[in-house]
Order: sequence, then structure tokens, then C-alpha cells
Amino acid sequence: MAEALAVIGIVANIIQLVDFGSRVLKRLEDYQSKLGEVPEAFRHIKAELPALLDALQQTKAAIDAGSLQDKTEKALLPAVEGCGVQIGLLNDVIIKALPESGDSWTRRGKKAARSLWYDAKVEKITAVVRGYIQTLTYHAATSSTLRPLADRTLSRPAPSSTVPFRRDPHFVDREILAEIDAKSQKSASRVALVGLGGVGKSQLAVEYSYRIREKSPATWVFWVHAGTAARFEEGYRKIAERTKLPGWNQSDVDILSLVYSWLCDEANGRWVMIIDNADDLAVFSRNGNASSNAQAALLESLPQSPNGSILITSRNRKVAFRLTGSSADIINVHPMDQVHSLALLRNKLEGSDDSIKQDDAVALVEALDYMPLAITQAAAYISQRAPRATVSKYLQNLRKGDKDRAKLLDMDIGDLRRDGTASNSIIGTWQISFEHIRKERPSAARLLSLMSLFDRQGIPQSLLVGHYQEDNEANSDFGENDANPDSEDNDTKSDSEDDNDNSDFEDDLNTLMSFSLVASDVDGHRFEMHRLVQFSTRKWLELQGKLEGWKKKYVTLMYNSYPIREYENWKVCQALFPHAQAALACRPTDYRALEAWASVLYNAAWYAVGIGNYDVASEMNQSALKAREAALGAEHPTTLCNINELALIFKSRGKYDEAEAMHRQVLEAQEKVLGKEHPHTLISASNLGYVFEGQGKYNEAEAMYRQVLEAREKVLGKEHPRTLASVSNLGQVLTSQGKYNEAETMCRRGLEAQEKVLGKEHPHTLISVSNLSRVFQSQGKYDKAEAMYRQVLEAQEKVLGKEHPHTLTSVCNLGQILTSQGKYNEAETMCRRGLEAQEKVLGKEHPHTLMSASNLASTLWCQGRWKKAEGLDVQVLEARKRVLGVEHPETLKSMHNLALTLESQGRKNEALSLLENCFHLRKQVLGLNHPDTESALETLNYWGRSS
Repeated sequence: MAEALAVIGIVANIIQLVDFGSRVLKRLEDYQSKLGEVPEAFRHIKAELPALLDALQQTKAAIDAGSLQDKTEKALLPAVEGCGVQIGLLNDVIIKALPESGDSWTRRGKKAARSLWYDAKVEKITAVVRGYIQTLTYHAATSSTLRPLADRTLSRPAPSSTVPFRRDPHFVDREILAEIDAKSQKSASRVALVGLGGVGKSQLAVEYSYRIREKSPATWVFWVHAGTAARFEEGYRKIAERTKLPGWNQSDVDILSLVYSWLCDEANGRWVMIIDNADDLAVFSRNGNASSNAQAALLESLPQSPNGSILITSRNRKVAFRLTGSSADIINVHPMDQVHSLALLRNKLEGSDDSIKQDDAVALVEALDYMPLAITQAAAYISQRAPRATVSKYLQNLRKGDKDRAKLLDMDIGDLRRDGTASNSIIGTWQISFEHIRKERPSAARLLSLMSLFDRQGIPQSLLVGHYQEDNEANSDFGENDANPDSEDNDTKSDSEDDNDNSDFEDDLNTLMSFSLVASDVDGHRFEMHRLVQFSTRKWLELQGKLEGWKKKYVTLMYNSYPIREYENWKVCQALFPHAQAALACRPTDYRALEAWASVLYNAAWYAVGIGNYDVASEMNQSALKAREAALGAEHPTTLCNINELALIFKSRGKYDEAEAMHRQVLEAQEKVLGKEHPHTLISASNLGYVFEGQGKYNEAEAMYRQVLEAREKVLGKEHPRTLASVSNLGQVLTSQGKYNEAETMCRRGLEAQEKVLGKEHPHTLISVSNLSRVFQSQGKYDKAEAMYRQVLEAQEKVLGKEHPHTLTSVCNLGQILTSQGKYNEAETMCRRGLEAQEKVLGKEHPHTLMSASNLASTLWCQGRWKKAEGLDVQVLEARKRVLGVEHPETLKSMHNLALTLESQGRKNEALSLLENCFHLRKQVLGLNHPDTESALETLNYWGRSS
């Protein structure tokens, strides 16, 4: 009797469950038909409910037919009751989460948001229901007619993953994962990660796959490598094997169609497919010929079914766009930021080095361009060789030179979380992209080759278009003089050729940008590259034996583009200077090209001096000098000009003895080779006078300037710009000697002639106006000096721009004269304006910037703000010691000023000690008779008398 009751109970339960379940299923279907789609988790259970209802009905049919044993019927009752519990739970969730037709828009919005919160709960219900389906179907199939259904259902495996890599315990979370998740919520979504090789795309995909499985165990995760058609088919075959598709292992099966059909069947549940290394469009566009049975193009084998989503990783944006169909679904993966890079380095070095210095770690990840693969390989190298290898030592080796850097960056240390066929070295990884570009679009590879030699930032389009063609021979365009980039003398191309160049350039640039090898600035006319991409490109060219040829092309390009040493060209020099500096590494072996290379460095060194970068200026000049000695000889006029420039750099750094010796060497050689009155000889004589002036040897300087002036008047004429420069030089040294009337006469003469010859607003004319203003200032004619300084400033702002170094010098000169007039507030404003601009344009430790800071300190001292003046004096003194050296005259001026400030605060002993030190150094460097030395001695004597 009890058994009969049990049967009645199970049948009644089934009838009620089928009715209830059908109503729940209809509610889901109605919701989808009205609103287009349901949340992801609800789609999964919607696909399973029909199978559950069918299994219940088959079970009832088996009971009604008496096909089940009594004990089986009794055993199935808890499963049927369990189904009821799960359907009840699902109904509760639907009521709470899915909007009804009568809900307000506010309520609909709240429910929609809440539905996402219920995803995990619904996924759990789905997994339990799937288990009940298998149980019911198997036990119901005791008759031969039902056995095939049981076999099919029982053979369906539980969802799992085919990702071939284990999870990385050192993975550093990136915001991109949240972006992937958000974009993948859409039905039949396709999302692509695009970026350089080694930027971490595949690692993000691996981590994402594990998070999907954690969040949704009922979701399949498939991994397909798309490097070749054969590997793509291999990935599909693994899917077929894992899902136990009928006939998957038969030799004649069309595996692409078989898997495609399974993926499109919503009854098979939710799946995510990761297509890794989809870099080559040809792999997807040609018929799959990996086997004779692969009939359909791979692109057509990617389903767009609502129960699946696809995540793609690619180096090629064009491929990503073709596979996703939308730029909005492409996520650009950039190198890590510093914080994430440091975290990755420390995670990968876990346990191998507990004493990593923060500064070393920061410097290393910066040197590696924050590139995850490069950081991972560096950490592996250090870990394998610890304790002998450290972050600090690795960084030192990386900086040693190209050979050591290439050895480290080309080292291939195995990584279990990267595809076995992929290179683990950063150089090897990128050279795959280079080779692909070279085969598919050779002109784009040539553009990349040329760009690799520029400075990595601010590469101007104007120096690329038309300059990387195969027939653009490196030695075809060496002229007699340095060319202006705006010159049209060599422009023999027709308009149609220019149009073709531009069209080809756009296509080539697009190819490089698609592979993330190049990026553009906001306006699209300047470009940049990662430093490691540039380095790897050069090593690739070196392997092909083409690097020297491209260096020669680059030198030719810079030779014809970098302007001559004139202030009118300042802005162009500023823009191209980093690229001229990059030419240092492109020393050619061809002697003709060698002179062109030296010319580029020689001209660029002039700008380096102008911005106070004496180290670079010296390096450029010395490199140019060695090249010219090799190509032209030690006594060639051009070589001697180089020595002259190098001597001027020594003078600017306060190394007067070395500067004087070099100028005398050049002068003697030029007198011998060119003659005493040759223009180049006179330049050297003038430069020697300039050194005398800096040494305080005003009488020797005056004599030299007069000698040069007389010769130039004779050789060049009284109104030649260089003759007028000599007039100006003589006026300045007369001012320094206190011969103000003669100085004024000389400065007026030079100014009037320059206004006539060069024009009133020529930069050289404006300098002469400033020199005359200085005379007036020395004479105490402050109103006249102020008016002229303002006139110069206004003209320079117009002609040179507000941030040109000469303009900023005028701002500071005006501040000085205002201080002399007692207009301290206005003077302070002007001094601060000039100082802030110079810090921005020239840098905080440029000599001109430090002079402005010193002038501001003097203004503060005049205002009685001695404590603030002291702080600024100390800063300037320490900076000048670093930049110019302890014995530089300007450093000694700072020492003198600080002593005066200390004395004003009643700290006489400190002041005396400092000024005595200053006096002895001045006596040693400048001589006892130098005005600065005499001033220090006079002050010491005065303090001695007053104490």
C-alpha cells in the first residue's frame, strides 16, 4: 500500500511540476520577446528548463507504462521533489529580478540592476537542474525506445575549460579586466584586446578565463590559438573532444562545422571562447586548408549565438576590427603604469630578493618601458641567478651599451603561461611583427626602419613623407651648406608625386599604428614609439645587414633638415634638437657622410649651448671634431671652427684656462693656414677676447677687440654684421672698465648701423639695444635704461616669442633696473615672472635661470627680507657648484652675495669666513687685480675696520 502511495505521489508531483515549470518558462519567453534579451544567467536556465520538463514527462511516461522498477520509482521521488524546490527558487528570483508589464519605469530600472546581483544564484540553480536532468533521463530510460535519450544525456559532460595554461599566482590586476567583463555582457559579444606583443594581452585573457569559471561553473571556456589555420582547427578539435561531440575523432569529419553547430545550439549552455594571437587576417580569410576536410573559411566558423561570447587577442587592429566588426569593441592594451609594473616585478621576484631598493626597481621598470613581458623576463633572469644577480646589477648591464642590452632583451627564459611556439624574449616577440609587416607591406617596414633612428617622441611627419622610399639613396643629397627645411631649391617633384607619397605614407602609417608600433599626438602630425620598439627595430635591421644603410639615410635627412645657427631658426632647432641628438648614435663609416654627420652635431651643439645643456653640447662638439679630424684633417678650417666652439663651451663652464689654450691653438693654426685677416681667424681672435673678458682681463680683451674691429672694417667693411658685432663687444668691455662715455659712443655706433643694416627688430639689433641700456644703468641713468629695456622686451616678445631665452633675459634685466630704482614690488614681480619662465623653458639649473634667481634674491635683500634672500642665495650657490663648479666666477658671486646676506642678519663670523674663502678662490682663479677680487677684499677690509 505504501509503495502505491509513493507512486501516486511521484506522478502527482511530476504533473504539478510540469505545469508550474511550463508557466515559469513561458514567463521567461514572454520577457525575452518583449524586451529583446534577458540577463545572461537567466538565458542559461531558460535553455535548460525545456530539457527538465521533457525529462519529467519521460519519467511519468515510464511510470505509467510500468517500465520502471518499484525501487527506482521510490529512489526518483527525492529528485522530483528537488526539481520542485529549484523551480520554486527560480520563480522567486524571477518575481524579484525581472520586470513585469505593469511595473513603472523606476521599478523596471531597479529590477534590471538587481537582476545582475542574482546571476550567481541563478547559475547555481542551473547547475543543480542540469544534474537532475541527467538523473531523471537515465533512470527513466529502461526501455529500448528511451535508452538512446539516456545515453545522449548521460554522455553530455559537465562544463569545463580547455585553457592550456595554469593560473598565474603573480598576476597583477588591471582595470582592463573590468572593461572586458562589461563589454562581454552583451548577447553574442565579441571583444578584442589589441596591443604590442608582450604587453600582456594573453595573460589578461588567461586570468579572465579563470574568473569566468569561478563566477559561473556552468559556463564552458574554450581556448583557440589562431596563429595558423592548422592551430585554429586544432583548437576546435579540442572543443569537440571535450564536449564529446559524436564523430569528433573520425578522419573525415568537418570539425569546424561540427563545433560551429554545437556552439550555436543554446541547449548546450553558456560558453566563452578565447581566440589568442589573431594577428594575421589571411588565416581567417582563406579556406581552412589545414586538412582536406576543413571546408569553410575560419571567419565563418565563429558563431554569433546568444549563449556565447568571444574574446580575441591580437597585435593587429585591422584583424581585431574584422573579427569584432566595431571599434567600440576593441580594447587597447597599453604598457602598465609604474605602480602596476612595480607590483609585477616584486611579485615575480617573490622570495628571491627581499632587499630591492625602490629607486632601482623604479629605474628598471622605466628602462623596460613598463612592458610586462620584459619585466617578467628580467625577474626570471634575476631569480635564476640570485643572489649574484640583483635588480641593481641587471639595470647596470641594461645600461652598459647596445650589445649588453640586446643580450638581456633577447634572452628567452621559458614561461609556462605563454604559448610554446611564441618567443619569450621582447626582441624576438616584436621581430615576428616586423617580419609580418615586411612581407605584407614592405614600404611600411621601411617607414618603421627610418622612424627607429629618430628620438622616440615628437617625430615630425614632414621628415618622413617621401624620405623612406627604396630609391632614396643616402648619398644623393649632400649639399655645400646646411639647408633650411623650408627651402624649395631641391623640390623637383610634381604635385602628383607628392600626392602619391602622402597616400602611401597614410597607408604605411596606418599599418604601423594597427600593430601598435607607432602612436600619433593629438593633431596627428607628430609620432612616437616605445624606446624598446625602436631598439628592437634597430637590432632587426642589424641582423639583416641594413642598419648602416638606414643610419646613412637618417644622417642625410637631418643634414638637409637641421637649420643653420641663427636665432631666427630657434623654434625649428628646438623642435628638431632631440632628433639631432639621436644622430649621435648614427656615426657613418662613409667619409662623405661623416662630414654631414659632423655638421648636424655642430649645428645642434649651438642650440644645446643656448639652453645651457653644456654636457650634451660638449659631447656633440667633440664627436663632430673627431669626425672632422678623420674626414678633413686636424688643420682644416672646418675642423678648427669645431675647436673654437668647444673652447666657448669650456668658457661658459668657467674653465677659462682650457678655453684660452684652445682658442690660442686655433688662432695660431688659422693664422698659419688662412692668414691673420681671414674671417675665420678673426672669429677666433674675437673669441679669445671674449675669454679675456670673462677672466676679468679687461685691458687684454679691449686690445683684442680693437684689433679684430680694425681688421674686420678693412676686410669685411664697416657695416658687415660681424664688424658690428665687434663694435658691440668693444662697447661691453668698455662698460666693464668703467669707461662709460666711450662705451656709450661705441654702443650707439653699433646700434645705429645694425638698425640700418639688419633692421630695428633683428635679434642682434635688440641685443645691442640691451648693451646700450646696460651702459645707461652703469651711469645711473635708470629712467633711460628702463625705457630701453622695455623697448627691447616688447620687440623680442613680438619677434622671438615670450618664452625665447633672449626675451626672458630681457625680463630679468628689467627686473634688475627696477630694483636699482627702488621699485621693489614691481621688480620682484618681474624677477619672478622671468624666473618661472626660465625654469620652464631652460630648466631650474640653467646658468641664466640661476642668474635670475640670484637677481631675485638681491631684490629681496633690498626689501630687507633677508631670511628669504638667504634661502634663495643658498639654493643658487649649491646649484652653481653642481652645474658650473666651485671655482666658477658666477659661483663665487653667489658666495659673495650670501656672505652679504649673512652679515645683514648679524651673523658676522659666518659672513667673514665665507667671504674670506671667496676672496682666496677669486685670487686663485681670476687674479688679484680682477674687479671681483678687489670687491671681495674691499668688503673684508671694511668689515675688519668696523668690527
